[in-house]
Amino acid sequence: MSASNPRIVVLGSVNMDLITRTPSLPDPGETVLGTSFTTSPGGKGSNQAIAAAKAGVSVAFIGAVGDDEFGATLRHTVSSAGVDDRALRTAAGSSGIAAITVDDRAENSIVVVPGANQHVRDLTEDDLAVIAEADILLCQLEIPLDTVVAAFEYARSRGVVTMLNPSPVRDLPDALVAATEVLVVNEAEEARLGHRVNEVPHVITTLGARGARYRGTESFEVSAPRVDAVDTTGAGDAFAGALAASWFSGPRASVEWACAAGSFAATRPGASASSGTRDEIDAVRDAATRR
Repeated sequence: MSASNPRIVVLGSVNMDLITRTPSLPDPGETVLGTSFTTSPGGKGSNQAIAAAKAGVSVAFIGAVGDDEFGATLRHTVSSAGVDDRALRTAAGSSGIAAITVDDRAENSIVVVPGANQHVRDLTEDDLAVIAEADILLCQLEIPLDTVVAAFEYARSRGVVTMLNPSPVRDLPDALVAATEVLVVNEAEEARLGHRVNEVPHVITTLGARGARYRGTESFEVSAPRVDAVDTTGAGDAFAGALAASWFSGPRASVEWACAAGSFAATRPGASASSGTRDEIDAVRDAATRR
């Protein structure tokens, strides 16, 4: 492993995103007219795996798709991005989906139906072998929580860095907090978790267009490069994937680079499709530095 080419394993969800664009997000009980509808591969796990792979590092993905039409498309999307999909299993039934509404301010609301993702319950010997070979294990909470806990405890026993993006946020069991080395949260997630964030050695809090802050071996805040945002749906996952890809460069450098990756993703529609290559992320970061 080198700082520029760590081995990343992502254990998480893969979904088909069903995206509606509308001038404003509906209030409860309100019906609004949309302006467009598209389908796009997503899921926080696959989005982050693809973001890390596009950032130029070695990535393997552990998860599940359904045996429906979406499943074949989702598998192809993961593998064609350069992600090792040998641990991506096929489960009977539907693939996961996410119903996403994006308004003209680039704000969004998301409803996730897990589908095949809820079948990622038992880690196989092959899954454990993949994790043991990793430098970083990156997880979210769109698969069963017990699976994430088991994976993190195993990863820590093998000296693998554990990075958790606890989304959708929920109360975290003590075992998961104890096994987490790096926590990546937004402000709402940080507030929901409360004092639990203080039990993790490294905490990165994303601040939307303002950037991100870090608390760990030091404390600092990084501004995000200014861009014309089109769709923020994939920005958080692009941030997490880029953070994992650059983590061994040190906290400040990795958070700065992840902010550039999130800003770049906000300039393009979609989730996994919006993440940038290493050169694209570098260009956004360097342009911000020159200002």
